[in-house]
Amino acid sequence: MTTRMTSTPGSNSLDERAAALDAANPLRHCRERFLLPEGIAYLDGNSLGALAAAVPAALEDAVRGQWGTGLIGSWFGADAAWWSLPQRLGDRVGELLGAAPGQTLAGDSTSVQIFNTLTAAARLRPQRPLVLTDARHFPTDAYVADSVGELLGLEIRRVTTHELPETLRRDGDRVAVVAFPAVDFATGERWDIPGLTAAAHEAGALVLWDLCHAVGALELELDAWNVDFAVGCTYKYLSGGPGSPAFVYAAQRHQEAMRQPLTGWNGHAEPFAMRADYEPAPGIGRARIGTPSVLALTALEAALSAFDGVDPATLRAQSLSLTGFFIECCDALLDGLGFEIVTPREPERRGSQVTLRHPDAAKLVPAAAERGVVGDKREPDLLRYGFNALYNTHGDALRAAGTLAELVKL
Repeated sequence: MTTRMTSTPGSNSLDERAAALDAANPLRHCRERFLLPEGIAYLDGNSLGALAAAVPAALEDAVRGQWGTGLIGSWFGADAAWWSLPQRLGDRVGELLGAAPGQTLAGDSTSVQIFNTLTAAARLRPQRPLVLTDARHFPTDAYVADSVGELLGLEIRRVTTHELPETLRRDGDRVAVVAFPAVDFATGERWDIPGLTAAAHEAGALVLWDLCHAVGALELELDAWNVDFAVGCTYKYLSGGPGSPAFVYAAQRHQEAMRQPLTGWNGHAEPFAMRADYEPAPGIGRARIGTPSVLALTALEAALSAFDGVDPATLRAQSLSLTGFFIECCDALLDGLGFEIVTPREPERRGSQVTLRHPDAAKLVPAAAERGVVGDKREPDLLRYGFNALYNTHGDALRAAGTLAELVKL
């Protein structure tokens, strides 16, 4: 990919362009749905989303009202219905995935969901001994894949996304599952979900997509793309809060055959019958494991209200506008200062994150945070800036690039 930096085109200053783009943003009203600290340009929503304004009151009610007053009756009460939270929120997240109801469930951590779902997917192809996973995958995905391989006696092979099509052509008849991220967590590069899904299916394999850096930022159509399984976290672009529950998507056509390694009482067909033998619940309910974290799910439910009335296509368009403008600002302000743009310039090839490379990244990121521009770093030399189209502005993008320029010139 190109890393060239050029002068800013056009006659308007970057300040004028940022102001004009922000004034024309159809989602600018959504910024009021978040409690952002005054004077902060928060560009780390790809690690932890900003606090949604609806969350504090929802948690207050859950603690003092539903728990404090409703007590145990809130599990099934009309005012709370804690028991239905995993499916209820699953369907709400499913709207952002392009998934029909009854295919998505919220609860447990991302690592647990990946382990359960990857194992279940591999068991659906018992005669195939090979799992393909991304050579640059997020560490937990790689660790979990190795555990699943040890548990089931499978070969876990790490290949890059660019190597995947050829690997499928050569060894596809041995591949059980292809487990890849939708967006590279380090570089922000977006992968071709429908194209790679089709290639895996042509080889007879199933796919499991990690959507942690995609949900709430990209237009997703899991049903239309014929995706088999997906897992994602909710604390990044969905702003569910630190450690908020992950979700699992299982296409309806696979649900009745799913056999997970972790089978808890919540996923039983008759959980309150307290039977000795496990019988999975029908449909996506079998993806439940243990007692859900009600307070965490309550916070997530409130946070998801920030997406009310938001069209996914508009969200994606604004995301591309923000990341594209940030790249433009970097070209204009960081030229000759030792920075390299790692994220693809082509809009269709990036998520909602722009990654820069600089030898002093480890010092620049905290120094910028002291000046009110919050991003993050990945050792040894990457600076990551995540843009949430619901609350970030083009002014934030310009400020981030300008701050880096000032710091390097000190």
